[in-house]
Amino acid sequence: MKRYNVAVVGATGVVGTRMLDTLAKRGFPVKEVRPLASKRSIGKQVSFKGKKLRVKLLTENAFSGIDIVLSSAGASISKRFLPSAVKAGAVCIDNTSAYRMDAKVPLVVPEVNPEDVFRHNGIIANPNCSTIQMVLALKPLHDYARIKRIVVSTYQAVSGAGNPALSQLEKELALIGSKRSGRLSKRYKPEKFPYQIARNLIPQIDVFLDNGYTKEEMKMVNETRKILHDKSIGITATCVRVPVFVAHSEAVNIETKRPLTPTKARQLLKTSPGIKIIDNFAKLEYPMPVDAAGMYDTYVGRIRKDESVKNGLNLWIVSDNLLKGAALNAVQIAELLIKKI
Repeated sequence: MKRYNVAVVGATGVVGTRMLDTLAKRGFPVKEVRPLASKRSIGKQVSFKGKKLRVKLLTENAFSGIDIVLSSAGASISKRFLPSAVKAGAVCIDNTSAYRMDAKVPLVVPEVNPEDVFRHNGIIANPNCSTIQMVLALKPLHDYARIKRIVVSTYQAVSGAGNPALSQLEKELALIGSKRSGRLSKRYKPEKFPYQIARNLIPQIDVFLDNGYTKEEMKMVNETRKILHDKSIGITATCVRVPVFVAHSEAVNIETKRPLTPTKARQLLKTSPGIKIIDNFAKLEYPMPVDAAGMYDTYVGRIRKDESVKNGLNLWIVSDNLLKGAALNAVQIAELLIKKI
């Protein structure tokens, strides 16, 4: 079996470490793993298959001999360094927003649009975490009944904002302790978010745009249409940060052109790769973040008819944002790639 040299950009970050772990757990045929990061991480080590690897400095010349790059170090870093990786002969799988809406760059969820992988010109984009889990569940329903409109509200874990966000929640929970009020002093300065996140919800993820939506919300709109190859779908999103460490949850309402019963939806989803149904209201069974954290599957439940429209359906979708929402999806793209390399 051919083996590949793989570079992980942002190797010390919350997603980068999971990329390394996922490569190992899925038995990706690695010859060399090259962990790359900024000057702040030089001297640090990361783990891969029980071994410690010393982090190397990310530069334009760091990609010599590399076949595949997995990148998750921020959009500006990807814009700066990935062209050099492509020039050196690598194929880059980018987990940032840098190239997602570039018409020349495929945006891929392997279970949804695997054929798009092979249209790349050196860079393949990994979608936004909240988009990935939604399109994974909606693709079989769209194929069967054609979705006209999507209304989604997300409940996104703090890990989606990286290690500083995880640190903020941990610190705030320790400061609050058993206080019933749960409100921190006005002198407290949050590390990552504009407000405290412990015992709170923040209805803002990323910056606000001129239309009143946040950048995160518009990512869901634009990326979903691109992945499903359907610009006609009406989509509106509200994205909320919640005090959960790992796993995003989404309340999704769809309106379809053709009838789609909850029973048929369950049948379609049951045979869809990467999906696990937890949906038994009589036994109080439905997906929760504690079920999804650390798991590869995306969980779907609360499947029920929307009685306010002719062809409407409600779903509740939960997935580990660091795995299927990031690291796992990137590694799955790499697995598709090596079938043709």
